[in-house]
Amino acid sequence: MEELVVDVLVVGWGKGGKTLAGALGRQGRTVAMVERSSAMYGGGCINIACVPTKDLVHSAEQRRLGDDPQAWFTEAVAGRDALTDRLRARNHAMLAEVETVTLIDGQARFTGPHEVEVTAGPERLLVRAETIVINTGTEPAMPDIPGVASSPRVHDSVTIQHVDPLPERLVVVGGGYVGLEFASMFAHFGSRVTVVDRGDVLLPHEDRDVADAARAVLEASGVAFVTGARVERIDDAADAANVVITTGSGARELAADAVLIATGRRPVTGDLGLDAAGIAVDERGFVVVDERLRTNVPGVFAVGDVNGGPQFTYISLDDNRIVMDQLTGARTRTVADRVAVPTTMFLTPPLARVGLDETQARATGRELLVAAKAVADIAAMPRPKIVGETHGLFKFIVDPATDLVLGATVFSIDAQEVINLIALAMRGGVTATALRDGIWTHPSSTEALNEVLAGLRPIS
Repeated sequence: MEELVVDVLVVGWGKGGKTLAGALGRQGRTVAMVERSSAMYGGGCINIACVPTKDLVHSAEQRRLGDDPQAWFTEAVAGRDALTDRLRARNHAMLAEVETVTLIDGQARFTGPHEVEVTAGPERLLVRAETIVINTGTEPAMPDIPGVASSPRVHDSVTIQHVDPLPERLVVVGGGYVGLEFASMFAHFGSRVTVVDRGDVLLPHEDRDVADAARAVLEASGVAFVTGARVERIDDAADAANVVITTGSGARELAADAVLIATGRRPVTGDLGLDAAGIAVDERGFVVVDERLRTNVPGVFAVGDVNGGPQFTYISLDDNRIVMDQLTGARTRTVADRVAVPTTMFLTPPLARVGLDETQARATGRELLVAAKAVADIAAMPRPKIVGETHGLFKFIVDPATDLVLGATVFSIDAQEVINLIALAMRGGVTATALRDGIWTHPSSTEALNEVLAGLRPIS
């Protein structure tokens, strides 16, 4: 068996790992990057997750009522594939052009704390490294429901992106981020969508006014909801998959041309041989790390989704910064340094949030100010009317003692951009008054801050 000795071994092409590999390689360290699938060069974000799904969301939003749903969807998928092909090639080139980085195709499996055997068909390569970074991410978790594994009409969040034909009837099992993004997307492509969720209320971690607004927008686009429901099985028929569910009012069947299972994700750790290295995992299989992303084995780190942290690409990028600080810096950076980290669910329009919501803020027992306003009622914000998307709302929670923003929800066109400005203000100690009195370009979505924050009032 051939052997390769490098300074750093990265297993998996995710955002944190590829960024580390490139930066360390350009500093002159020898780096090996191992990836089991050539279709995943660049990581999950650009190939199967953030980028391709948001490309499909954008395409769905552009469809007009007179456009043929199937033809539009087929063209959208082709555009999605062309985009990911370009990004994958560029990501591969960005590391291949670094002289000290070696790219290896194959399945990695630990054989010791600092050595990994890479298998590609009959070929074997033993890679040894003082520093190893596990960056294998997560994959859709399919529940143990009869019919899920055997039905050709059942999809996960990856395969549904190439469903053919476009389903006239789509049942989405799961009302979280993934489920609702796909429900919104396919409704705009022209499918009749039903979301089945086991919770009694939709989006239980959002304030009720926000969750109700999101549900209303989804229902207006044609999405139906069945909450408090348990999926018992999926039966294949000649022309449909029958999703058998149980609710408080009894059992019923939902006929579907396609079924999307969106009930969570699991870490890609099962084939890594972590036990051979003595690397600890939790009860779900996620690699256990400390605040500096170190595993229990010295010199071995885990970055990105596989370490059980928030499953966002920008968190993986920050994981890279923490590990870089360990390897080349002052070794002081930790996950505790993350403040006011925003999130966005890409509905139409997007729903973004940062900091505390009203429920969480009330639980602190402090005095609070709140401001909330429907997008359609914000006179100082004409951009939504210009682009023809006036759904949603803005909501702020402010500490009256300090005039600082404790949290905000932006459910609006451009929410994914506006929330970043608010998050920066929260990190930098910029007051609500400064945001209210800010001079913003016109017409822009940022102008909403002028009007909405002028309506702050005490929470009763």
